[in-house]
Formats: sequence, C-alpha cells, structure tokens
Amino acid sequence: MESANTSRVLRGSILHCLDDPTTAGEAAIHYVADGLLWIQDGRIKHVGEACDLKQQLPAGQVIEDRRGCLLIPGLIDTHTHYPQLSVAASPAGTLFDWLEQRAFPAEAALEQPGMAEVLAHRFIAEMLRNGTTTAMVFAGVQPESADALFQHAQHLGLRMIAGKVLQDRLVPDALRESPEQAQEETDRLIQRWHGRDRLAYALTPRFAPACSEALLALCRDWLRQSPSLYLQTHLAETREECERVAQEFPRYKGYLDLYDQFGFLRPGSVFAHAIHLNSDEQQRLGESGAAVAHCPSSNLLLGSGLMPLKALQQAGVPLSVGTDVGAGPSCSVLKTLADALRVQQLRGEPLGVLQAFYLATLGGARALRLEQEIGSFRQGIEADFLVLDLEATPELAERTARADSLEEMISLLILLGDDRLIAETNIQGRRVTPVGPVVYGQEA
Repeated sequence: MESANTSRVLRGSILHCLDDPTTAGEAAIHYVADGLLWIQDGRIKHVGEACDLKQQLPAGQVIEDRRGCLLIPGLIDTHTHYPQLSVAASPAGTLFDWLEQRAFPAEAALEQPGMAEVLAHRFIAEMLRNGTTTAMVFAGVQPESADALFQHAQHLGLRMIAGKVLQDRLVPDALRESPEQAQEETDRLIQRWHGRDRLAYALTPRFAPACSEALLALCRDWLRQSPSLYLQTHLAETREECERVAQEFPRYKGYLDLYDQFGFLRPGSVFAHAIHLNSDEQQRLGESGAAVAHCPSSNLLLGSGLMPLKALQQAGVPLSVGTDVGAGPSCSVLKTLADALRVQQLRGEPLGVLQAFYLATLGGARALRLEQEIGSFRQGIEADFLVLDLEATPELAERTARADSLEEMISLLILLGDDRLIAETNIQGRRVTPVGPVVYGQEA
C-alpha cells in the first residue's frame, strides 16, 4: 500500500448514490462529468465541479488527472466464502450435491498447515483486483481461517466483516464441532477482532440444516450479550433446503420462523438468497430490519431459483449483492450485477441499472449498517473508491464514447466490464497494489 498523503485530489467524472433510486428517483444519483474528488486524511472532504472546487484548494495542491475515467465508491460484497475460492466455477449439480462434492472438501483442506494464509491472500487479492473494498465473508470452521483473513485485511486497512463457520451436523465429521468448542473458539475470535480497526465479527451459522438447536441458541445468546455483532447465514436458497428445515425442525412454522425464534431477525443480520419465502415471510423480514444478499450468479449455477427482488423491495427489506464464491464463479461484483439484470429480466421484473449500481455501493453499506462510513462520496465518508478506465477494452472505449445517457454508460460498464475496468482500487484514500498470487507450498 502506498503511504498516505494528508490531502489528495483527483479530477475525472464522478458517480455515487445519495439514496435508493427506487424511492428517490433521479435525486438519488449524483453525477459530475468533470469533477474533483478531494480527500483529506483518508476521508472525503468534498466533491464538486472542477471549475468551482479548484478555487478552494490550498496553494500548491497537486491535482491527479483522471479525466476519461469514472470515479465511484468501492464495491461492496455482502456474501461470499473465501475457503471456496479454489472450487469457484466448478459446477456439481444442485446445492447439496455441490456442497458434498466441492465445498466441503475445499473447506477441509484448510487443515493443511499454511493453507488458510495462502487462500486468504489469494481471496483478498482477487477482491481488490475486481474493485471490492468491503466484504462480508464466511471463513472455514477452523478458527485459524478467520484469523488469517482478519490479519491480512487489517494489514491492508480494509473494512471486513467475517466469522468462522458454525456447524455441528450434516457436514463431514472433520468439519463438525460441538457447541462447547464453537463457543470457546468464537469467544476468542470476537475478543480479538470485533471492533478492531476497520474489522467486525459476524456470527456465522452455516444454515439451519447444519445446526442443532443448541448451536442456534448459542448464537441467540451472543446476540443478546453483544448487540453490535453481525450475523450472516443462508435462508431459503432452494426448495430442497426448505424441505429439510421442515423435517428437522417440525415444531416451527417455517424457515424464517425458526430464525425468528432464535433472535436472528434484526438489523445487523444478513441472509443470503431468501428466494423461497411467501409474502407473509417477506413482510416479516422487511419489518425486522434484517438485510438480504442477492446472489444471482450462484443461483443460476445451482439452479436455485429466480430471486423475487421486487417483492422484497416492496416489503422494505434492505437489499445488497453477494458474489457467493465458490458457487458464484468469480469475485467480480460487476459480473454479479450483470447476472442480477438477467435474472430479473427472466422474472419479467426488469432491474434498472441505476438500482443495480446502488445495490453494490450505498445499498450494500446500508445492509451492513455502514452508510455513515462507506458506500458514497458524502463528506466525511471513508475514501474507499475506484478509478474505472472507460477505455479498458476497445469495445468499452467505442461504446462509452457514444453513450447517450448515464444509464447506458452504467449498463455498458456492468455488462461489458471485468477486472480490466478497475484502473485503481483505493483504500482510505490510498492506492492499493494487490499482492500477487500466492502458491501453496511457498511462504505466504
């Protein structure tokens, strides 16, 4: 990471959200064709038209010329599994087939000495290369896997929310732990990492079928004792999963009711998927303040179903997007947004591109209750941002040059863009050079 300057000013086109476009319309979007982004001590000091803001700069202030580029807030990924990076883009049937054949062996491999450090470095390098500056992440069941991720994120100054997986049934024996062991290891991780620098801890029960009621009760108790903790888990991803929950927990009214009875429906909880809920459950979820991470890429790969995004929006559920690596094939939030557009088109409920952009920036920040820290360019916000090269490929250069609206330009960036589009990833105002690939067997 480059050394921090107390003041940094970049000139280029600037785009960010002030609100949700579905409720605030055009007023939700702030776009400056020729603007200055002024950063002071790692936070946004001011954003404005270049011709006006130049007059306010201190004498001798260097202006970094990024004209021809677009400056946006860093992308936010609210659901992903870093131990599964090694099996991303490896299909294996439906959800439970994929877990047995791909995910569980990959997570068991973390037992090998040094493997957690290698995968944590690789995962964060991929995140940064694809423009993700904040993520909510599942580690493995092994406590050292969470330590490795937090340590590397702290070294780079990242905002990271993560936790070790909690599971005591369904999974292979090597990946199970008793509630007593889970409590001991999780308590230690919370004390070490929660609230340290830009890090936060998320209780991480894998999903209801993998958890006993005793383990779910432990999570309930942690949330009562430490309300600032996050919680991340899966909810109603597939119909088969919902049927298993009904079989394993027959005295509850359904999947959502089970989580509700254990205190999971609250602000600070993020549920991945939430595809197969009825209207009453969607309404209850919206009333609770809990958020949902839409993971269209993994849903398509596993054939899980088409997310009812509009219904959840109407129910007032805070929404965001997750790459869901490794059922999701890459760490690219842009590619995930492209799949979100396709999924909603298949549902006959098209997703606007401005709304898609919101889900990956301010929407993600709101889902994580971090809108006062990240997700936009409001004054005082932490300066995690990207510089997008609108000429990253010949096709992008030609198409964006003749785009006749902001919506068309964003659509092109989402549907044609990939990691080549990310010219710079900046953390707290500092340009980050991601670490190179780490090979297992070499020093991490």
